[in-house]
Amino acid sequence: MTSKERFIATIERRQVDRPASWLGLPVAEAEQQLFQYFKVDNIAALKQQIGDDLWPVEVPYNHPPSNHIACAFDFAVNDENDDYEERTLTSQGFFADIEAPEAVKDFNWPDPKQHMSAEQCRAAINAVPDNYATLGVMWSAHFQDSCAAFGMENAMMAMLTAPEMYQAVIDRIVEFYLEANAIFYDAVKDRLDAVLIGNDFGSQQALMVSPELLKSFVLPGTKRLIEQAKSYGFKVIHHSCGAIREIIPELIEIGCDAIHPIQALAAGMEPAGLKHDFGSDVAFCGGVDVQDLLVNGTPDEVIAKVKELTQLFPTGLILSPSHEAILDDVPPKNIEAMFKAI
Repeated sequence: MTSKERFIATIERRQVDRPASWLGLPVAEAEQQLFQYFKVDNIAALKQQIGDDLWPVEVPYNHPPSNHIACAFDFAVNDENDDYEERTLTSQGFFADIEAPEAVKDFNWPDPKQHMSAEQCRAAINAVPDNYATLGVMWSAHFQDSCAAFGMENAMMAMLTAPEMYQAVIDRIVEFYLEANAIFYDAVKDRLDAVLIGNDFGSQQALMVSPELLKSFVLPGTKRLIEQAKSYGFKVIHHSCGAIREIIPELIEIGCDAIHPIQALAAGMEPAGLKHDFGSDVAFCGGVDVQDLLVNGTPDEVIAKVKELTQLFPTGLILSPSHEAILDDVPPKNIEAMFKAI
């Protein structure tokens, strides 16, 4: 099987020759450590050497200083920190003290057509080597952006105290992503296999808000984003860190093909339970714990975990670190062990 064939078969829970795999998105420091360890000088050589199957493509978005679609909105009030890595959702947001839904128009909403081009999108996808499965990293994090729009605590309170205002803001954010994603999808539709969208709904122990609030305010927008991607024929991987077991049935119902990640140490996210309860309806991605195992474990322990996951999921699991962002506290020898076991 090629990487593309293996990935699609895994998402569709069909038989595979070996587990599909994804390195994730190492931060710059971790990437340099991996380059040094594997004696390569670029990501293509690294992925080829370890046998990675999935090639992520970030949406090209030109909005200085961050130039990242996850920082498209300047919601923060009196916050001069524009660094992508240091951004926060807890700062006071533009809509913190506004309760009139019609005031949603008062914010200077960005126009994605001014910050994206079809040419740059095509260039990004054309840079992917042949035979990889290509993943458009869209994020489209409308829930997280709504938290930034008010300030996180204010947003969660607004769901209860100013629901029409909260709904107006999150709906407007969804419209932005639908327009931005269409620019990307139209430019790359012949070369893209799947997209990653999502929001962080979970903490280590539970959802951050009740399932009822997510189903009322957030998942309708998620459904629109999924339906848009599927209208182009793409598989949809939905990302949310944390303990999200309570909301997985709803994510399946609105059309997710795979859930990312299996955050192995979060409450209720034990792989065996997820396989038992949901394995016939959805695929998963993740499972190799990066909170403890990949940081503090030995290569033999990593290999044992991969074997355990492979026996549990003969297909239907893209083996990957349990968070997409590998930090520089992960020893490269454990990444090597993970991929050798795969």
